[in-house]
Amino acid sequence: MEGAIRCSANYVPLSPISFLKRSAIVYSDRPSVVYGNVQYTWSQTFERCKRLASAISHLGISSGHVVRDFYSN
Repeated sequence: MEGAIRCSANYVPLSPISFLKRSAIVYSDRPSVVYGNVQYTWSQTFERCKRLASAISHLGISSGHVVRDFYSN
């Protein structure tokens, strides 16, 4: 689409969230994560990410908060 004017019909910038959502729709049953015998589809990955985000939100953590690794000094 060289020379095309970007608009909502032909261009949407991807954020990590929109990438996951789009991948879950387009590649629903295809593998997203494979580690040894463990395998997740894009739909499963999207659902797991939403559950994790919800759990973090329920802990009161929001934008601007600093979350440190448990093992950090």
